[in-house]
Amino acid sequence: METGPDSLFVTLLFLLHSSHSESEKFEVLGPTDLIVAVAGDDIILPCYLKPNISAEDMTVDWLNLDFIGSHVYHYQNNKIIRDHQILSYIERTSLFKEELWKGNTSLKLTRVQGTDEGFYKCVIQSKNWNGHFTIQVLVEAVGSKPVVSIEGHREGGMGLLCESEGWHPQPELVWLDSKGDRLSAGPPETHRDFKGFYKVKQHVIVQETDTNRFTCRVQQSRINEKMETNVHLPSELFDTTPWRITSIVLCCLVAVTVIGSALTIYRIRNKKGNVAMI
Repeated sequence: METGPDSLFVTLLFLLHSSHSESEKFEVLGPTDLIVAVAGDDIILPCYLKPNISAEDMTVDWLNLDFIGSHVYHYQNNKIIRDHQILSYIERTSLFKEELWKGNTSLKLTRVQGTDEGFYKCVIQSKNWNGHFTIQVLVEAVGSKPVVSIEGHREGGMGLLCESEGWHPQPELVWLDSKGDRLSAGPPETHRDFKGFYKVKQHVIVQETDTNRFTCRVQQSRINEKMETNVHLPSELFDTTPWRITSIVLCCLVAVTVIGSALTIYRIRNKKGNVAMI
């Protein structure tokens, strides 16, 4: 079989195209373990190309899978694209631009907050090829020491309120007696701020005991952390007698004042009447 110049040229073009296509193929890789981040710290979400070819002319897209249609970070045509960036990530994300040429597309995330927890996808797109990698990020934050306040007499006992904030994930609040046994309390109230941190509070009515010592504990099992505050209530706080005596005394004083004022007014008017008759 004879081969002419034209057929050799076509074969050469095919081989060159195949070689070029193969050279653009790549894998997108990252760590197999999840990333545990402490709130307030800076972290790096690793992502890189194999082989270590340049990603400078590729599209690099970081996504948080909890947000549809928005980006954590978007790099295209050698520049950052701010359109559709998730507001909470603005000015907190960046690539290592000086290392794009060797395939490093890792994302730096600064000042980690509660809303950063979730699954992230690193998506790399070239003209003829694409790939992606997914990584999970967990956020840990130990909240404030519980603050206990006395609310006064409630239903024959003493009302207490415990509050703590700045936790992630959502913590559990429990009231304990001096023996460490759990007390029956009102329903817990939980609020989450715009950064994704949790605030918890709970009311309880305690009865007088031999120690009058109570504990508010806030705990989070996933991060194995707890904070607690102990409070001692003097026995005098549970005695309602002084309050009753005070109320009676006040009522008596008011009554005496009213009667005295009435008598004074009567005497003044009676005196004026006698003067007028003279």
